[in-house]
Amino acid sequence: MNNKLPYRPILKLPKTKVEKIMDAMGLGIFLLAILFLIVNWGNIPEEVPGHFNAAGEVDRWGSKVEVIILPIIGTFLFMLMSAFEKAPHMHNYPKRINETNAYQFYTQSTRLLNVVKNLCLVMFAFLIVQIVRVSLGDIQSLGLLFLPVFLIILFGVMISGIYKQSKIK
Repeated sequence: MNNKLPYRPILKLPKTKVEKIMDAMGLGIFLLAILFLIVNWGNIPEEVPGHFNAAGEVDRWGSKVEVIILPIIGTFLFMLMSAFEKAPHMHNYPKRINETNAYQFYTQSTRLLNVVKNLCLVMFAFLIVQIVRVSLGDIQSLGLLFLPVFLIILFGVMISGIYKQSKIK
C-alpha cells in the first residue's frame, strides 16, 4: 500500500477583490474593538466577565488582564489562517482531487478559509466590546441570541463551502 499523498500542484492564488474586502472589514472591526478596549482600559474594573454560559450570561468573573487574551488569540488565529490561505495544497481534500480540478478545489478552500477567518475576527471583536460593556455595567450579558446566531452563521458558511466543493468534478 502506498502511503504517499497524491501529488498536488503548488499554485499561487492571488486574493480576489472580495477576499481583500473581507480581510479589510474583519481586520478593521477587530482593530476597532482593540482600540475600544484601549480607550476604556482605565475605566474597566479589576473584575471582568471571564466566561459566559450558553444563554450569554456571565458565569465566571476574572481579572481584567484576562481581556487581553482575546486580542492575542484573535491575532494568532488571523496570522495562522492567513498563512494557511497561502498554502492551499496543504488543505484537506477528497481523493478525487487531481491536476485538472486542483485550481477549483484550492479556490473554494481558500474562499471558505477566508470567510471563516474573518468571521472569527468579528466574533472576537464582538466579545471584546461586550466584555468591556458588561464590565462597565452598560449591559448584563451577551444576549441569548449570540451563540445560536454565531453558530448558525459559521456552520452555514461551512456547509455551503462543503456543498460547493462536492460539486467540483
